[in-house]
Amino acid sequence: MGFIGKPMLLPILLVLFTSLEAPHVSESASDYSTLVYKGCSKETFTDPNGVYSQSLSALFGSLVSQSTKTKFYKATSGSGQSSITGLFQCRGDLTNSDCYNCVSRLPVLSDKLCGKTTAARVQLLGCYILYEVAGFSQISGMQMLYKTCGATNAAGRGFEERRDTAFSVMENGVVTGHGFYTTSYQAVYVMGQCEGDVGDSDCGECVKNAVQRAQVECGSSISGQVFLHKCFISYSYYPNGVPSRSSSTAASYSSSSSGQNPGKTAAIILGGAAGVAFLVILLLFARSLKKKHDGMIYVRQ
Repeated sequence: MGFIGKPMLLPILLVLFTSLEAPHVSESASDYSTLVYKGCSKETFTDPNGVYSQSLSALFGSLVSQSTKTKFYKATSGSGQSSITGLFQCRGDLTNSDCYNCVSRLPVLSDKLCGKTTAARVQLLGCYILYEVAGFSQISGMQMLYKTCGATNAAGRGFEERRDTAFSVMENGVVTGHGFYTTSYQAVYVMGQCEGDVGDSDCGECVKNAVQRAQVECGSSISGQVFLHKCFISYSYYPNGVPSRSSSTAASYSSSSSGQNPGKTAAIILGGAAGVAFLVILLLFARSLKKKHDGMIYVRQ
């Protein structure tokens, strides 16, 4: 049986998604290191003897060191009630060097953005890290964490058919690709990825669920991205071809409600692509991250 409806081995109970300012991306900044969103627990751990801090530091050290060798790693530090479990994952198209450069930024960002909270998740364009202390409740792999839909709608007929065809190819691709797939179809670029410990069949189900949410909530928007707890997808449509890197008309996004719980909002994020064109698209969308975002509230199960 798949993970749908079952407790997750490593859930992240994001009790509160605090407000954040999407950072401006400079010309010299690496697009994969751009902040997408953060999820910080309301609760902080009481740590008079420094036990939790030591466990968290050791966990971060282990995750960062492994990022030179692999794109997904899960570990536990400490023991008993003071143990902390966490993981990192890099986007499937990053090199080992880029993965390390991305992940190595996350411990400092997590401490800066969330402090010593009992659970946190920090998502960059190219990677994410999450951790939780022992005893946290678990959430479904299908739980929506974040989404965004492009502010521009496709003109004329045919876009949704192209997008849905690309989605269909991607749904199959993440299964045969063992958790990561990116492709394009008639100017629609798509990407899907599942968390590294999700089986192929469950990955296909998760991506299919994310696709359905994108279809319903983004409608004819020319770009969008949906983050579920165990997978995410993105898409973008370029009817006139992929813009050049120097284009001053990078696509912009507007925030929209995720429809899951009161107070959830969307972020500004990239669309998927393939090969060199994919990297160009990432930078363009990263440059459009300029709007403020409201909080996202999750409820314990």
